[in-house]
Amino acid sequence: MSTFAIVFSLLLLIFLAYRGLTVLMLAPLMAALAVTLSGEAAFLLPMYTDTFMGALGSFAIQFFPLFFLGALFGQLMSDSGAAQSIANGIVNKLGTRHVVLTVVLACAILTYGGVSLFVVAFAIYPISRELFRRTDIPKRLIPGAIALGSFTFTMTALPGTPTIQNAIPIPYYATNSFAAPGLGVIAGLIMLGLGMAYLQSRVKRAAALNEGYGQHKEGETDDSDTQDSPPNMRLTTALVPLIMVIGLNGLLTYLVFPSMDLNFISDEFADVSPARQSGLWSILLALLSASIWLVISRWKHWIDLKNTVNGGCVDSLLPIFNTASVVGYGAVIASLEGFNIIRDTVLNASPGNPLISEALAMSVLSGITGSSSGGLSIALEALGGEYLAMAQAAGIDPELMHRVATLAAGGMDTLPHSGAVITLLTICGLTHRQAYGNLAMVTIVLPIAALVSVITLGTLFGSF
Repeated sequence: MSTFAIVFSLLLLIFLAYRGLTVLMLAPLMAALAVTLSGEAAFLLPMYTDTFMGALGSFAIQFFPLFFLGALFGQLMSDSGAAQSIANGIVNKLGTRHVVLTVVLACAILTYGGVSLFVVAFAIYPISRELFRRTDIPKRLIPGAIALGSFTFTMTALPGTPTIQNAIPIPYYATNSFAAPGLGVIAGLIMLGLGMAYLQSRVKRAAALNEGYGQHKEGETDDSDTQDSPPNMRLTTALVPLIMVIGLNGLLTYLVFPSMDLNFISDEFADVSPARQSGLWSILLALLSASIWLVISRWKHWIDLKNTVNGGCVDSLLPIFNTASVVGYGAVIASLEGFNIIRDTVLNASPGNPLISEALAMSVLSGITGSSSGGLSIALEALGGEYLAMAQAAGIDPELMHRVATLAAGGMDTLPHSGAVITLLTICGLTHRQAYGNLAMVTIVLPIAALVSVITLGTLFGSF
């Protein structure tokens, strides 16, 4: 009954989220429904106040600064004129035929450079909005373009990518972030190539139907309204804050913090590990520095700096709490007995082929939790040692197991209740009904195709 309760609540959550109901209400209600149907209604209150709110609070505590500075940086990019300048420069240099590719590659460069997926969404959306609006491409395709560049090949496939998804398998398989580089590149090309082909087909179809950008309430000014338009900025100047985010993040992550002795921090804060926190500190400092640069360098050109700062800060609240609410739902589900049954069934599937068993485990658990990193962590913590032993017995390179694990986790993790999906749609001001279909195609269907290709090639030729 507990297993049925989990599946039923998850399907209902997906259905209602797709219908446009806010996850702030749905997540606790669906968690309560799962608890009640599992026969544990007596524990509803502690499940909510301790398990649900505890997970929500932990996520907010850990990631609120990232959402806060990411939203502020995105607003400053938009209102300073930097986003519009970049959009104009790209259109002038490349014309209007490569707008979608430009957005995808911009996201890919940032995420491959170590910038958080959420920060990329905040930073690139203002640029995407201007590009799509100027070229009359439907706004509903923006989430798909951003997701293709941020949530797919740079997150799970490309060798050396600094994402958490690519780092989690390392201690379990004694590998590194460059595991199975050839297969990773092939998977990345499959996702990028098929994703671009799909999005371009949607653009052509919309053009044939004369759909246009669409009418959206997002505070955009008409081009003829020069009074409230952002000031002009040179393209080279507009690119500086993006370069600062990537450059400072890399510099702090790989040079500055590793060269410093930060043990004194652990002496004063027993629960803080500088080695584990320095990655987050790096991106926070990079975002803060780029934001300060934008404020100071454009000091005489701001239309209303106070409203810009206030707007960016307020805009961070809904995305962080949407995502944290889904995390709370996942924590409640993980505490139920039915989840253990689902986990054990999936993890022990196809015992004769560890690649298939691993792929199923990562996909299902990532789908249930709405998180690729969550699915990876649960599966590898439970059976990472067994998977390694099975791979060694079958003569499978642990690097292949590593790459299959990350690719599988990046497939089903973007179901409608996913925190990343909800955050991206919130940032773009769109609903599931408007944009989720295209987003699902590039983040679920195509990554699964890449995963199948890697398992097939790995089985035939081994890891390379």
